[in-house]
Amino acid sequence: MVTQCNQIKQYYSFGYFIEPKGLNKSYGLLYVTMSNEQFLLENIKEFIKQAEKASKDNSYNSAVTLLFKAMAVMCDLFILKKEGFIPKNHTERFQVLKQKHFEIYKILNKDFPVYQQSYRIKLNKDYMKVLENDLKRLTKISKIKI
Repeated sequence: MVTQCNQIKQYYSFGYFIEPKGLNKSYGLLYVTMSNEQFLLENIKEFIKQAEKASKDNSYNSAVTLLFKAMAVMCDLFILKKEGFIPKNHTERFQVLKQKHFEIYKILNKDFPVYQQSYRIKLNKDYMKVLENDLKRLTKISKIKI
């Protein structure tokens, strides 16, 4: 069982309490931390892996959504490395990218409507391929190794 710890969150951006199997409840919970960069990188990898699975199942809406999430988190990781913080939401992410990293902004901004459409219409493989290519472009520009 994993639950986010709000009390510790003020000190660590990503703090989690993890209750390992077989742990005696009287000893409490084990606190585990992961660096912000590591946390974001793991999320990128997970989204890409799940997008690949969705693609194999011809679930292109899911694949597009997951690829865009991977791109957004990659941008967050890039912003963390360059600016020293993680954006709170899409609006803040887009503002920072537009003001300071316009080349990356153009890619993400172009693909955002496709991500939004994935909620309303049936997307096909072509849309997914565009996001796959743009994810590769972002990887190259940001120099983030996945």
